[in-house]
Amino acid sequence: MKIEKRIIEVVNYEDKWPAEFRKEAEMLLNLLSKEIVHVHHIGSTAVPGLRAKPVIDILVEVNNIDALDQYNSKMEQAGYIPKGEFGIAGRRFYLKGLYNRTHHVHAFNAGSTEVDRHIAFRDYLIVHPVAAKEYAELKARCAAECNNDNERYCAAKHEFVTAHEKKALEWVKSGRQRQS
Repeated sequence: MKIEKRIIEVVNYEDKWPAEFRKEAEMLLNLLSKEIVHVHHIGSTAVPGLRAKPVIDILVEVNNIDALDQYNSKMEQAGYIPKGEFGIAGRRFYLKGLYNRTHHVHAFNAGSTEVDRHIAFRDYLIVHPVAAKEYAELKARCAAECNNDNERYCAAKHEFVTAHEKKALEWVKSGRQRQS
């Protein structure tokens, strides 16, 4: 019996990632159109030039997070695995692919502080290449050392991410305009 395992790898930036985001965002807009306020490309694949796990992270702002639960079967038909809040209160999380994952969808109520946090961190990395380079190096090191354990990978990045999310939110408060 073959045991399937997710491989945690960090690869060079791929120019195709923004197009893959747009394609999936269009599908999500069609599927969840009654609920969606806005769709954002987040995570490392949204930062040009940044090394990343080759998984497109999508943030969906919705009018009512609880209403998304009624779409679970449609999300499954589209290839997603609904995971509920998955450790973050007020979120709905979906995986596309279990071991060979291609996309994550993180959904929050519009205006949530979680939305602000994700967008600020993305935009901060885009505008601050030194921080982005440090993050890329850290992620590559964490992937090499985590033995394909995603929890270990995330824990190893946690201190950096938390510190830079704080800087990013302060940067936004200082007058930086939000991108989509």
